[in-house]
Parts: sequence; structure tokens; C-alpha cells
Amino acid sequence: MAQTRGLRQRIKSVHSIRQITKTMEMVATSRLKRAQDRVVAARPYAAALAEVIAGLYSPELAERFALLRQRAPGAIKRVALIVITSNRRLCGAFNANLIREGRRRVQELEAGGAAVELHLVGKKGIGYFRFAGRAAAVQRTDIGDKPTTGHSVELVSALMLAFEAGTLDAVEVVFAKFNSAMSTPATVLRILPVEPPAGRRAGGQAGAEPVTGSPAHPATRPPVPFYILKPSAEAILERLLPLYVQNQMFRALVETAAAEHGARRTAMKNATDNAGDILDILRRTYNRARQAQITQEIAEIVGGAEAQSG
Repeated sequence: MAQTRGLRQRIKSVHSIRQITKTMEMVATSRLKRAQDRVVAARPYAAALAEVIAGLYSPELAERFALLRQRAPGAIKRVALIVITSNRRLCGAFNANLIREGRRRVQELEAGGAAVELHLVGKKGIGYFRFAGRAAAVQRTDIGDKPTTGHSVELVSALMLAFEAGTLDAVEVVFAKFNSAMSTPATVLRILPVEPPAGRRAGGQAGAEPVTGSPAHPATRPPVPFYILKPSAEAILERLLPLYVQNQMFRALVETAAAEHGARRTAMKNATDNAGDILDILRRTYNRARQAQITQEIAEIVGGAEAQSG
């Protein structure tokens, strides 16, 4: 009797947990759709910015803008590393993967002789690095899963000024790249200095881009956009480069938010499925115990009846 009572309590408890995880899965699915739409909406603007900067870039202009100046590998002595995590739990190994990638990058930079300045976004990253005894220059817990362009401006404005002043040699971001709801690898992205576009690094000529062709078909080059510039290229780059850096930061925030919802949906679906499996096992065990109890009661009744008749 005591065994069946305990089994009933466990079945009721697991059933309640299953209802909670199922609800959280549905909420995460709804939020994932909105976050995914934000990721998709942010990509055309980023692509257009990159295309315009690629069309305007030249080594001569790069020397005039601090945000474009590349450091030699051995000249990088101080790096700002922005590590983005979530404020909430119940999303599987999402935060653990981001923290692991952040630790790996810190160790890699320090092994190369660079001092690392940590900028932490999210309670989970802040809690871990506080436990590890690492001081952080910036700690932000107010961004959450709904980042705005204002948040990205706040995060990178001071870093751009420090980079232009020469007190920082690079700025990197550790975030979750949103490929799909099932694929969100932890990624390191260098946002400063701004990388020169592919094909313009060697001599600044568009002719450095790949050439394709065969004897049967003449070689062709990717088309180079032609711009009528007003004002000058210098004035345009002066406005576009900070926007490009801010947009890179915004995309990292938005993709991490979408990846968090995807990880939470997957974790809650797995928890719901596991709870269903446990319920099946508990119900079978309960039915067997109840059947054995009924059989024992019948045997006792029959035995008592025979004893009285005898």
C-alpha cells in the first residue's frame, strides 16, 4: 500500500513538471520565431554596409582612419574581449559553451603576450568570471534577450575611442552564431580593427579578386560597383565605419538572443520527452504493484473464507 502511494505521488510530481517544461517549450518556440525574424532583418543592412565599404576601401584611405589600421600580429598588446551570455538558465549547455570559448580565447591571447580586458554581458558570464577571480571592466545585465541598437552603441562607443587613441589594439566578441535553431556554435569575431574586404588586401586593386574562366570561356572578374561620391570617400567612410562596428555588435547580440531561445526550446523539448518516458515507466510499475496488491488481497479473502468453512 505504501509503495503504490509513493508511486502515485511521483507520477503526479513528474506530470506537473512535464506540464511546466511543455509550456516553457511553447513559450521558447514563440520567442524564437520573433528573434529569428530580427536576425534575418538585420542581415541585409549589414551586407549593404560591407558592400559599400568594400567599394570605397583602398590602402591609402585605410591609413587615414584609425578603425582600419591593422596591427602586426606581434604588436597586439591589449585586447578588449566582449563575452555575451544569457541572464537565465534552463537552456542546456548554451552558456557553458560560450564561457568555454571565452576562456579559451583569453588563454590564447594571454599566451601570445596580450593583456585581456573583459567586457561581460549576461548574468551567467558575470557569475562565472567572478567565481574564477577575473576582474571585468564592464558588466551588463540589462540587455537580456531583446537587444537594441542603443545597447550596441553603448557597448562599443568607448571601445572605439580607446582603439583610436591607441590604448586598445583589438576588440573581439564571443557570441553564439545563429545558423539554425539546432546549430548555434560559440564564435569569436574581431570587430576592431575593421578587416579590409577580401580582394582589396593586396595592393588595393579590384584586380586582386579571384579570376574565373577556361580556354573555352574568357576569364571574368567579379563586378566592382561604381559610385558617384558626394561628399568624398573620406567623409563617407568617417560616418560608415562606426556604423559598421556598431552593426557588427548588434548582430552578435541579436544572434545570441535567438540562439538562446533555440537552445531553451531544445532543452525543454528534451526534458518534456524524458518526463514522458519516466511517466510511462512509473505507470507500468504502479500497475504491476497494484495488480500484485489486488492478487494478494484476493488470496487473503479466499484463504479466510476457506478457514471459516473448515
